[in-house]
Amino acid sequence: MTLAENTGPERGGDDMLAAEYVLGVLDADERQIASRRIDAENDFARLVDGWAVSFSPLAAAYPEIEPPASVKTAVDRRLFASAASVTAPTQPRGLWSSLAFWRGLAAAAVAALAIYIAVPILNPPVEPQARLVASLAAEGSDVKYLAVYDAAHHEVGLSHVSGERASGKDFELWMIEGKNSPVSMGVIPAGAIAHIVVSPAAQQKLAQGAVLAVSLEPAGGSPTGQPTGPVVAAGDLKSI
Repeated sequence: MTLAENTGPERGGDDMLAAEYVLGVLDADERQIASRRIDAENDFARLVDGWAVSFSPLAAAYPEIEPPASVKTAVDRRLFASAASVTAPTQPRGLWSSLAFWRGLAAAAVAALAIYIAVPILNPPVEPQARLVASLAAEGSDVKYLAVYDAAHHEVGLSHVSGERASGKDFELWMIEGKNSPVSMGVIPAGAIAHIVVSPAAQQKLAQGAVLAVSLEPAGGSPTGQPTGPVVAAGDLKSI
């Protein structure tokens, strides 16, 4: 059963599903199911719209880029080259009325356009503002967080989806890299949205896709430097 089909509390519910749909982290089958629900269910569609607004600041790192005018010129030549040679049959034959010339020019334009498109794909620019996302949840726990690691600002943003901390307790965020011991990233401030600054030592490890986990600790955080309470939510960081 896919996440899109199983939206009970153990998987975060519709709110989590809507957030993952907006972020684009669902697989193809889950995304198709979610898309159908958007068309058929007004409540679910509103959840998706709400998350789209919440995540809209993420797009600020990706400015719109207008392609050079030469691209349109090349496309126009490719589309209308044949028409030019057909509608002017009475013109003196020469270079501009040569079908071979137009075909060659069109082929060159298509090749140029293909190179223009392919170069960024084959040689992608280094993106200094990479973002990773994780859905934090655990079986048997109603605590759910959505985490976004922003490498440009060196911080983890946390959206509190569900679950309350017990009286006199705090949630603490941990980074787990492979089989190494968990590393505390700090106590999670109370509230719907929280931000935790990432230390320089942890930044590279997070960028490689570490696991984030949330444990329930005494007020102020773990007294030992390691989780002392139950892990109530966890998830892998993935590229957006």
